[in-house]
Amino acid sequence: MALAAVASLTQCGSPSDEERRPAASDGARSPEREPSSPAPSTPGSRPTDADGSDEENLERLVTDYTSDFAADTGYRRPSAVERRKVAEGVSLLVDRKRERAERRLSDVDFTVRTITDAATGRRYAEVTDRSDHAPAPRGWGRVYVDLDSPVRWSAQVPHPVADKNTERLGVQLMRRSPGGVLIIAGAHRKAGRGNEADVAHRRKSVFHAICDELARRGLPGIQIHGMADDSAPDHDVVASTGKGRVAVAAGRDLADALRRRGYAVCRAWARSCPLEGRTNMQGRDAADQETEFLHVEFAPKLRGERKHRRAAVAAMAEVTRGWRRAGS
Repeated sequence: MALAAVASLTQCGSPSDEERRPAASDGARSPEREPSSPAPSTPGSRPTDADGSDEENLERLVTDYTSDFAADTGYRRPSAVERRKVAEGVSLLVDRKRERAERRLSDVDFTVRTITDAATGRRYAEVTDRSDHAPAPRGWGRVYVDLDSPVRWSAQVPHPVADKNTERLGVQLMRRSPGGVLIIAGAHRKAGRGNEADVAHRRKSVFHAICDELARRGLPGIQIHGMADDSAPDHDVVASTGKGRVAVAAGRDLADALRRRGYAVCRAWARSCPLEGRTNMQGRDAADQETEFLHVEFAPKLRGERKHRRAAVAAMAEVTRGWRRAGS
């Protein structure tokens, strides 16, 4: 949830024609470890670790996946059974019940493999839709579950490509803060008919089903969005707890961390802000279940230059690390 010129980065509600295809990965890596060479992305040629996992550059893997997302691509609305089975499969992976998860996900043509991120050495379970490689993908998304730490929080990217570079921020947050689940929507928000692929505002999506299941389990979530400069001209970030107020303390921590790094934050729990995420469906469900939820809108500057992305990720990681400690 891609590094084109800053001027092409647009807001959560207004994707432009320039967003239809992101640029190739810039190779941004976690400070933990630099890979000695780029990991191949062609199936069958990538190295395999001793534990049988495939070595991949996680950021490149995600940006390759989202590179074909465009407003005129297709999307098929999942049935209630399909939504439930994917959510149950992800939940079983969180519980480390791999075989049962694979059977449940296979029922709806999803598959699971283990990857090792070449930049950090961390292992993730990758949940993918087999239709992604078909002529007409369903557009149901992708999930990465940390296998090296107990899962304590989620990063949600509902508008990859449309909110440019948000998928990168999600990956970099996973690298920076152990114990996460990364949920990436599987289509451009304007794909399909009407707004059915705008998963932040629809309940009948695989994305929502997964986020709802994790919220039901009590896992806090941070949802990453992008806004245009003129959406909140006096602020670099709009931070909100959505419909609820359970995460006000976490929101303050995030806003303080961003302020220390020199960014102006509109705090939606304390004042009126644009793009507050009050109608966000994942936030509404989290509020109903009294689970912490943060809705964060980043201006183009924080999604553009690498130094600003790193600062944004470092601030978010202060919150997710706190969630991890609280769950231990």
